[in-house]
Amino acid sequence: MRENEFVDLTGQALAGIELKLDASGLDLDCAAVSDGVLEIGCGDGGKIVVNRHAANQEIWVAGRSGGFHFRWDKDAWRSARDGRELLAVLSELVSLQTGVRVDLAK
Repeated sequence: MRENEFVDLTGQALAGIELKLDASGLDLDCAAVSDGVLEIGCGDGGKIVVNRHAANQEIWVAGRSGGFHFRWDKDAWRSARDGRELLAVLSELVSLQTGVRVDLAK
């Protein structure tokens, strides 16, 4: 995929994540800290970082339980490890770090 397509797709994904987290009702500090980087403060001092990695054309997610790489597969961002969708994995990470179940994939 061309770089501008990658930037557009990741920008849409990051903006969508931020909107879903804002609408979740959870006490999260969610902010785009730089171009292509979204930090999610989980209230307990922990953070989840979601960022674009242009060199590999992936979205990377880092949280307490580890790091994850996601690749575009023509309809969704899927984990390079197990094929799970980005929002499903992110839901699990946010739920683990906040202690409150959230489903961002809806």
